Amino acid sequence: MPGPPNRPPEKAPPAPSSVPIPEPPEKKVLRRLVPTRVALLQDTWKGPLSPDLSAPFEKAEAAYATADYAAALTALDLLSVRFAEPRWTTLPEPFRLLRVAIAAPVPPHWDPDHGLSVPEKDAKKARRVAGEQLALARGSLAWAATHAVETADLAPRIEAAATHLDDPTGLASFYTEIDTVWSGLHGRLPLPKGGTARPAPAADAEEA
Repeated sequence: MPGPPNRPPEKAPPAPSSVPIPEPPEKKVLRRLVPTRVALLQDTWKGPLSPDLSAPFEKAEAAYATADYAAALTALDLLSVRFAEPRWTTLPEPFRLLRVAIAAPVPPHWDPDHGLSVPEKDAKKARRVAGEQLALARGSLAWAATHAVETADLAPRIEAAATHLDDPTGLASFYTEIDTVWSGLHGRLPLPKGGTARPAPAADAEEA
C-alpha cells in the first residue's frame, strides 16, 4: 500500500538571505586601517598625537606592510578602545564608528531584532556594517578633498558601491568597489602628526 495521500510535502531549506561577503585578510585590515588614519588626521587633534594613539596605529601599519594581518587587527582593536575613552577629543562623524561598541544591557525582548531568525540577523548586520563602510569611505574622501589628496578616480567607485547597498545579493559587488577605494586611498594619505613612515605593501600599487 502506498503511503498516506495527505502526507505534507517535504520542506525545502530556506534560501539564504544574502551571499557571503568576501573578507580576504588584507582587505579586512584596510577597511579599518585607512579610515583610522583619516580619523587620526582630523583637525580636532591638537599637536602631535599621544603615544597611546600613535603607537598602536604605527604597529598596525607596520604589521600590514609585512602581511601580519592578525597583528594589524589586534592593534586596530586597541585603537578602537582608545577612541572610546573619555580623555580624548570626540571624533567627528562618521569616524565615531571606529570606536569600540559598548552596548547597554537590555532585556532580550527589548531588542527589536529579537524575533528574527539567525540568517535574518546576519543579513541585517551585514547591511549595517556595509552602510558604516560607505559612510567612512565618504567621510575619508571628503577629508582628502580638502587636504590636497587626489581622489577623482575613487569618488565614482563610492557611488558605484552605493548602488549595491540595498540589494541583499549585492554586497560582494559593494565590497569590490569599496575595497578599491581603500586600497587606492591608503598610499595617498599623509601620516598623522608624530607618525613614522611605513612602506605600503606591493598589493597597493597593483590594485586596479
